[in-house]
Amino acid sequence: MKHDLISIRDLARGEITEFFALAADLKQRLKQKKAHPLLPGKTLALIFEKPSLRTRVTFEVAMTHLGGHATYLAPQDIRLGERETVEDGARNLSRWVDGIVARTFDHAQVERLAQYASVPVINGLSGLLHPCQVLGDLYTLQEKRGRLDGLRVGFIGDGNNVCNSWLYGAAKMGIHLVVACPKGYEPHRDVFTKARAEAEATQARIEIIHDPIRAAKGADVLYTDVWTSMGLEEHRAKRMRDFQGFQVSQALVEVAQRDVMVMHCLPAHRGEEITDEVMDGPHSIILDQAENRLHVQKAILVTYLGTERSEQPARHRWFFPKISLGRWVLPRP
Repeated sequence: MKHDLISIRDLARGEITEFFALAADLKQRLKQKKAHPLLPGKTLALIFEKPSLRTRVTFEVAMTHLGGHATYLAPQDIRLGERETVEDGARNLSRWVDGIVARTFDHAQVERLAQYASVPVINGLSGLLHPCQVLGDLYTLQEKRGRLDGLRVGFIGDGNNVCNSWLYGAAKMGIHLVVACPKGYEPHRDVFTKARAEAEATQARIEIIHDPIRAAKGADVLYTDVWTSMGLEEHRAKRMRDFQGFQVSQALVEVAQRDVMVMHCLPAHRGEEITDEVMDGPHSIILDQAENRLHVQKAILVTYLGTERSEQPARHRWFFPKISLGRWVLPRP
């Protein structure tokens, strides 16, 4: 049975901690310049309807480090739902590749790809969710603080796809998440309802308010994102007015804990949602979280692509002698 990563909500807490353990191991091996080709001969298709720096580069580099290959499909290359149906695209790709990463405007596109593909589908960003980003963020906080339970995170800005995934991530990992956004820009209502229900089991707390100072007060982490996400550019002027007062500035940092960590999923619009002083200042861990996208996504790829496809005929499978690599297994070519 194949598995997809569409939402953090679909993961068990134990699965997330396993990702983090594997990511830490792979990160250490990379720092030590030790090869770790855990996916030899595997191929990953990258379907991108939106432009990307971090998501594209980190998935491509991840596959190279893991001994596989990534094939990038730009918006003009495939045009799922226009040039051909999502169903046909998914079924064709499944005959050629071992996994698919999709970055789409419409979340339903990712869900339909997962429904019709016989290989794992990973949500590389949709209009609703950005699970890989937030898994990388959570790993970064685990790495920096040694824990996630009880951390207070102030998310300042738009209740967008990153914010939605933060709701699920906080609920899973026992975090106190306070989202401060202008009225009318709250996270998706259904996501909030489901995250709040799950938070009861993990002793997490999730709040949505409209006061950035209150969200920042006593926060261990201040998180922000652009005020105008991709696809919403026609609303930029209105959003610039509505989000006044929601900038992560030094004044807001000073309300938080003395050792507060500042995060941003990038790209940043400097001088809008965050100041240069804060983004480049001593509290910023923004580049660390960007780097960790690579390591966490490697862990995801190894977990989802590293097993034999059950539907593959036995006579077509290749079995290699194996050597131990800590808790994981490295095939010997």
